Amino acid sequence: MLRTGRNDVCWCGSGNKYKNCHLAFDQRLENYAIMGEEVPEHSMIKTPSQIQGIRHAGVINNQILDIVSENIKAGMSTEDINTLVHENTIRLGGIPAPLNFEGYPKSVCTSINEVVCHGIPDPKRIIKDGDIINVDVTTIVDGFYADASRMYCIGKVSPEAEKLVRVTKESVDLALKECKAWGHLGDIGAVISEYIYANGYTVVREIGGHGVGIAFHEEPWVSHIGTRGTDMLLVPGMIFTVEPMVNAGKADVVQDSKDGWTIYTTDNSLSAQWEYTILITEDGPEVLAR
Repeated sequence: MLRTGRNDVCWCGSGNKYKNCHLAFDQRLENYAIMGEEVPEHSMIKTPSQIQGIRHAGVINNQILDIVSENIKAGMSTEDINTLVHENTIRLGGIPAPLNFEGYPKSVCTSINEVVCHGIPDPKRIIKDGDIINVDVTTIVDGFYADASRMYCIGKVSPEAEKLVRVTKESVDLALKECKAWGHLGDIGAVISEYIYANGYTVVREIGGHGVGIAFHEEPWVSHIGTRGTDMLLVPGMIFTVEPMVNAGKADVVQDSKDGWTIYTTDNSLSAQWEYTILITEDGPEVLAR
């Protein structure tokens, strides 16, 4: 861990002397490390000014998802959603983070029914009554990132589809209660997997949540399957996503060999996902984007 002199300016950017700012915090981390805990590096802990910027990005990201919520309907193409997201992101002063990220060709991900994630908008893919669709929006504002996704039930969906969407959201809300300072990442994965499997579903293992804020994807990686009291310590200032992908059938997934992005369930069962960007504070979790 980076060493700072007691009278040096604190590494967090507050402008205060280290001894009056994060010295006691770092000593607490060191004590946990001595006890064998996995503790985060300073690079995973956001400064007050960074948190302010990421919080503002979250406000814009939420506004964009609200616009999607107001407009999504049967008969639209997924490309229509892409246009809606792109144009409103620019109007609100943001940049759509997915566009050209590692070659991704669109401004949003739209994943319907058996598509687990990373569905690419397409003018030929028409949203139909009875579909369930995940819309995943990530927005850059003044260099800061916020990331969230919502599920939409289009028209009258089957009871099975409605339950899958609802239970997936409930698992994220349960996980939010485990996002406590000085808890563990494993607590998050444990409560999600316990709830999902108790309801007869499976959790995708290969894809997890991630740190976010200064970049699209940062450390730590957040598994949605875990054991309580294990994995990295959660400390104030950490920001990451919780975004379980829940399958009605088997947990196995496959990537589209043609587009290199779209992830499907191997058994063509339905899949659902909700995603929050969460800040850990001493007073409990703060949802920055949902």
